[in-house]
Amino acid sequence: MDYTHTPVSVEGKRAVVVGGTSGIGQAIAVGFAADGADVIATSRGEEKVEETAALLEDQGAETARVTCDVLDQESLANVRDVAEETFGGVDIVVASQGAISRETVAGISDEEWDRVTDIALDGVRRVTQAFVPAMDEGGSIVNISSLAARLSMANLPAYAAAKGGVEAFTRASAKELAPEIRVNAIAPGFVITPQNADVYAEGTEKRTKIDDRTPLARVADREEMVGPAIFLGSDASSYVTGEVVTVDGGFADSAF
Repeated sequence: MDYTHTPVSVEGKRAVVVGGTSGIGQAIAVGFAADGADVIATSRGEEKVEETAALLEDQGAETARVTCDVLDQESLANVRDVAEETFGGVDIVVASQGAISRETVAGISDEEWDRVTDIALDGVRRVTQAFVPAMDEGGSIVNISSLAARLSMANLPAYAAAKGGVEAFTRASAKELAPEIRVNAIAPGFVITPQNADVYAEGTEKRTKIDDRTPLARVADREEMVGPAIFLGSDASSYVTGEVVTVDGGFADSAF
C-alpha cells in the first residue's frame, strides 16, 4: 500500500484574499505568500492594499495592487479580471471581509442590520459569484465565519446572523459547485489582531475570562488561522467540502 500523501501546501497556487489587508485576512494572505503562493490581497483602502502588497512581495510572491468594495459586484469582477490578467486564473479565493455591530436585538436599526449583513453575508455571495468563472477544476473557496455563528453572544445579533448565514451558504454552495470547486469555511474563536490587541491584552477582565474557559488557556494569534486556511486551500484537502473548521482552542465545546 502506498502511504504517500499530498503535501499540505499552497506552493504554486494563485490566490485572492478579499478583505486581505488587515486582521486575519492579511495574516492568511502573507502566510499563503510565505508558503509559495502568488497572492492578491484586496480591500477598499489604497494605502492598506499597497502596504500588504509590499509584504507579499517581501515573501517572494507575485501580486497586483487593486482595491475592492464587496458591496459592488463590478468592483469584485474587476479584481477577478486583474487576477486573470496577472496569474492566468485563480485557484484559491478567501472571503475574509467583515463588519461588526454591538447593537442589541431590541435596539438595532434596519440600516445597521443591513450594513453588517450586506458586507459579512451578502459580500460572501458576491465574492463567490465573481470568482467562480475564473476558477478551474480543483479550485477552493474559503469563507471566514466566526464562533458567534455557534454560540450565544449578547449584543451581536446582526453579526451572529450574518456568520450563521455564511456557514449555511458555504454548505449550499459546496453542494452546487461540486465536483469542480470545493467550498469550506473557517470559524475562528477569539483572535488577537492589531485592531483588537488592547481588548485582549493580558490581565484585562475579558482576556482572563476567555483564558479561563478555553482548554488551551489563551486567545489565538491571527497567524494561527493560516495553517487551517493553507490546508483548505491545498490539494491535501481534496476530499473536504461543505465543512466549517472551528479554530477556537476548544472554547465552544468546553463545559466550563
